[in-house]
Order: sequence, then C-alpha cells, then structure tokens
Amino acid sequence: MQPQTPLIALLLAGALVGHALAQTPAAGGAPTATEANKPIATVNGVAIPPIYAEFLRANRAARGQAAETLSDAALREGLIVMELLAQQSVKNGMDKEPRVQALIDFQRKEILGRALLEDYLRRNPVGEEQVKAEYEKAKERAGSTEYRVRHILVATEAEARDLIAQIKAKKAKFEDLAKKLSRDPSGANGGDLGWVVPASLVPEFANVMTALKKGQLADNPVQTRFGWHVIRLDDTRALKVPSYEEARERILHQLQQQKVRNYVRELAATAKIE
Repeated sequence: MQPQTPLIALLLAGALVGHALAQTPAAGGAPTATEANKPIATVNGVAIPPIYAEFLRANRAARGQAAETLSDAALREGLIVMELLAQQSVKNGMDKEPRVQALIDFQRKEILGRALLEDYLRRNPVGEEQVKAEYEKAKERAGSTEYRVRHILVATEAEARDLIAQIKAKKAKFEDLAKKLSRDPSGANGGDLGWVVPASLVPEFANVMTALKKGQLADNPVQTRFGWHVIRLDDTRALKVPSYEEARERILHQLQQQKVRNYVRELAATAKIE
C-alpha cells in the first residue's frame, strides 16, 4: 500500500501545460502582417508556414532539448528536414499505408481533444478564490503532524497475528519480516512508508497509526482493501505546510482536472457508447 496522492493526476499528459496550441510568440517586438505570414522556407514549391516554428519549438522544449536547438536557425533546419522527409514519404506511397493513415488520424483526434480541453478551460477558468478555498481545505485535511510509519502487508489475519507475535517475542525483526513477507512494494525498504499524513492513507490504517506512540507496534492487525497490515509507528514530527504561493499551481491544476473530468463525464452521458 503506497500513500495516496492528494492531487488528481493529469487526465491527458501534456494536454494543459506547454502544449503548442497554447504557445505565444517570443518577445522582441510585434512582427508586421507581412513578416508574420512570410514562409520560413520553401521546399520543392511547398511553403513552410511560420507557425510551424512555434509548434516545433514547443515540442523540443517539452522534451528538454538543448537551448541551441530552439534557435531560429535550428528550427528552420529542422522544419526543412521534416518537409523533405514528408514529401519523400508521400512519393514512396507511405501515406497510403493503413497503419500510417491510422496513426495520422489518431494524432489528429488527440490534438483536437487537447485543443477542446484548452478552450474549455479558457472559457471556464478556475477562480482565485476557489484555489484559496481548496488550499485551506487541504491544510485542514493534512493536520499538523507527519508520521514515519512501517507496515507489513499479508493476505490473512492469521499471518498478521503470527508476525506480531514473532516481533513481540523478539524472534524476528520487523524490518526483516517486511523484506521477506510483505506483499507491498515498501517491503523492500523494511516496510517503511516514509513521512506521511493521515489524509494520504486509507482511514482504517490512518486511525490506528495516529493512535500509536513513537516506537509502538500495533497490538492487532488492521484490515484494509489491500489486505492485513502489521503496523509500527517509528516517529512523528510537526508538519511543515507549504505556503499558498508554493502550493497554488498544484492546486490550480487539480481543480482544472476536476473540471475536465466533469466535462468529459457530461460528454459521455449524452453520447451513444457501445
């Protein structure tokens, strides 16, 4: 059992942050209409529009490529190569291959979906007061204390009780039993879950954990949807709550994803899905 993340993961990776559709031209003076529409290059009579440079720059930046690959010259070279390869691919008939056509259609739909979600969030923004309210709720849920806790996860109550008996009789160390028998990934670390807050754990586990004293082993195993847990509390400390400024972006993204999830559910509710 790993601690549950308190923030909802992004529904579509990269759909809302750093996407090419959301990019704006770099600063340095607004170009004239003629300059803005001037092709970056022309390859065998095919003009490469300047907006392609925005897309390629965003793509390379998102992939963490070196700064020199984002220069105008490097982007122009990359787009020329892309156009040459695309033209040759069409000459070779690859655009007619079913798998290539399917991939093009897939990417088209993915881009359209991202564009829709970005437009939806622009039209339905999350207000600052809503972000602040969620921050206060999160602080309240987190409480004031962090817990350093270990556990051993097994399949049955009998197994768990036997482990508690072995540990209390000092026939085996908690950490060794966790490494050998725990069904949880934390077993490799001797059952250590690290520093956690109660809100990040299932209630049955959290309730027992918070009732223990430092160094105390729970007398009875705890059942959760994951199985049966042998729990030991190693330490506690005051929780350092991040400031609103530090947490704002994460909370904003959480609330945006809630909006997106609700929007997708609305679409699905009115769709005929077989």
